[in-house]
Order: sequence, then C-alpha cells, then structure tokens
Amino acid sequence: MADRSEAVGVACDGWDYSGCEGTKYCPPRCPRFVDNDGTALLVRPYEPGHRDALVRMYGAIDADSRTLGLPPESRNGIEDWLDHLTSNGWNLVALADDDVIGHIAAAPLDDEEPHIVVFVHHAHQNRGIGTELIRQLIAHADDRDHGALVLTVAAENERARTVYDNIGFDVSDRLATEITMRLSIEESIAKRVRLPPAERP
Repeated sequence: MADRSEAVGVACDGWDYSGCEGTKYCPPRCPRFVDNDGTALLVRPYEPGHRDALVRMYGAIDADSRTLGLPPESRNGIEDWLDHLTSNGWNLVALADDDVIGHIAAAPLDDEEPHIVVFVHHAHQNRGIGTELIRQLIAHADDRDHGALVLTVAAENERARTVYDNIGFDVSDRLATEITMRLSIEESIAKRVRLPPAERP
C-alpha cells in the first residue's frame, strides 16, 4: 500500500521542506517556517490549549514592544483582551516547540475588512516571524473570502511600518500619533502567499 506522500504527491520531509509542492490537504499556506536564525517554527490556528502560553507571552512583552496601549499591561487585562479576540475573531500562533512566540488576530470574524493585530515575543523579534505571520494571515483571509485587511500602527513605529509597506499595505488614514493601513487581498498577492515552498521565489 502506498504511503501518504506517494498517494497525494510530493510533500514535506522533516524541516527540509524547500522541495514541498503541497497537496490538496495542505492549509492555505504551509505551516512550516524556518526563521532568519534557522529556528524551525510552526504557525497554527489558535486553540484553547494555547491560551495560558499566550498569556505568558504577552505578560513578558516589555514596555518598548507595546503599541497604542496593546497588549494590556495587567494579566486580567491581557486575558480579557485575548478572550475578546478569540471569541470575535480568528487567530494564528507561531510555535517554537511548545512555546508560543508570536500571535496574529483578525476581528471581527464576519467583517469584509477585519482589523488585525500582530505581536512577536521581544526575544524573537527581527527574525522574520512577524512577516511570516502576516503572510499566513493573508492566505487564511483569502481562504475565508475577506476582501482586505486593516491595521493601525503607531506613527513612530518605523520598523513595523516598513514591514507592512514591504508586504503591500497602503496608508489609508494618518493622524498625529497613529497611521491606518489597508491591504486589498487581490488575486496576485493571494496567489503569491499561497504558493507551496517549492514554487516560491
């Protein structure tokens, strides 16, 4: 009897997934990811079992990584905020082994253009994890037939703004302290982020 990889085509083999051509069973974007430091990560839909680890991640975020009042500073505030995001939106987490080191959410769930938030644990920043989470979210948003994604970023947060610019977000509104950006989920960008690893440039 043929094994699963023979039955459905060339799929991933361990963490050397560069030749993976995908299968009909794959999620909108391959969940496997190797960051800029060579650490193997998985991006998965949020499950209730991730909650405690996610609360710990947000509790460890330093003041410099907070933006526009998020995440909340107190544990109760973090829990209430996460409960709102997970009950009213959809969420993905980045996992290093069993540790949650990144989180992205889109809410409201049924909005044509949901608002997104993304955070990466400060010890894992500048490694491409935030960018990968956004690409994952775009792929999943396309799969859910959302038309666009919207975010708000502090005007002074040039690092985050550069990431969003590079992905394709455009400024839609500008205030003294914050900037609203929007990404239209057009066929070209959706197709690009949903390419299997073997077909990516």
